[in-house]
This record gives sequence, structure tokens and C-alpha cells, in this order.
Amino acid sequence: MEFKQITLEEADLKFAADGSLTAFKGYASVFGGVDSHGDTIHPGAYRHAIGDGAEVKMYFNHGWIKREIPIGKMFVREDERGLLVERAEFTKGIRMADEAALAVQHKTVNGLSVGFRIAADGYERKTEGGRNIRKIEFLKEVSVVDWPSDRSALLDAKSAIEEAETLKDI
Repeated sequence: MEFKQITLEEADLKFAADGSLTAFKGYASVFGGVDSHGDTIHPGAYRHAIGDGAEVKMYFNHGWIKREIPIGKMFVREDERGLLVERAEFTKGIRMADEAALAVQHKTVNGLSVGFRIAADGYERKTEGGRNIRKIEFLKEVSVVDWPSDRSALLDAKSAIEEAETLKDI
């Protein structure tokens, strides 16, 4: 299993009436960049794994490795820019989910990381190091992380209320 971490440039965060973060959307992976491992993920890489879209488990810092329970779920699809998290929902009542949501809301945690397996024919080695990844065989999960390796995008913790221009926008 491999991991690719990214911070998000843009995200749309949804808040409950009490001000707590309940859901967000944004990009878990952006095409064409070079991460700290020298890897580049290319358009079409996720199509084999998720087709037109999929629901995946959400963890904090790949907690499944430590046999932790998922903290929520994400609905993802590939578009022209990358792997879009159309909606991510924290599971209310799970302590780690509540803590992760608070950390995202406070901007102390601002990244995502994908856990996946690459198809044997899904990449080529770069001469300068790293890989060109063109086919991901299996997308296991997307994690909310504190130290992403791809800094091409940042999670924006502004609420919809802060950015709204009219009551209708809210």
C-alpha cells in the first residue's frame, strides 16, 4: 500500500448550527505536480480504481494501519484537475472524528493523503527519481493528515458563512 499526501488549495466546509464542522469537499490529489517522493500522478490514474466515482473510508493519518475505526467517509470522483472529494462526512460521536473535525476547522490540520496500490503496469520510473503514475489499481482510503507530502493545494478552513455574500448563499 502506498500513500500520496496533499494539502488542499480550496475546500468547501459545512458547519452545523452549533458551529461544528460536519463535512467538506476539495481535492485529495492534483494531477501534474511533483510530490516530496518525486512522483507525479497523471489524468486518468484513478479511473481504473473508482470508475465514475466511489465511496471510500476516511481516516486520520492512515489510522487503519493502527487498526483504528474510520472517522467518516468520502465520496470521490476523478475530474480534469485531480481526485475530487465531492463530499466528506465525519462520523459524529467518534472521538477521533470529532477531534479531526475540530483540527480541520481550526486549520491545525490542513491536508489529505490517499492510500492506494499501483497496478504493475501503472507507472514508469523517472530518470531524475520518482515515478509517473498512470494507473492506480485500488484506492483504499483518503486520510485527513497533518503533514502532507504534496503542497500544491491547501485546505481552506473558511466557512460557507464567512464567504457568503447573501443570506441565500448561506
